[in-house]
Amino acid sequence: MEAYLSNRDGFSVFRCGDHVVRFRAPYSLERYTRVKEWNNGYLVVDAKYRHNSQDEEEYIDLVPILKDLYFDPTSFLAPIKEVKIDYD
Repeated sequence: MEAYLSNRDGFSVFRCGDHVVRFRAPYSLERYTRVKEWNNGYLVVDAKYRHNSQDEEEYIDLVPILKDLYFDPTSFLAPIKEVKIDYD
């Protein structure tokens, strides 16, 4: 199964199947540009920020976010094999 990462209106958006998880993004984030690594809830991505002309490496740990939203991270994340950047 694939999942998708994007950002909109000050939030990061993680989509997987019928689920959409939104969480606060850094204030100067313009967009995510590349997923470098996916490790069962931990993402390493490149991101473009307003204050820098170069992409910067960013780290996202979805496990505590999912727990705060009362998801079971183990069962939610297990089927995800790949995460892609997707801006509709």
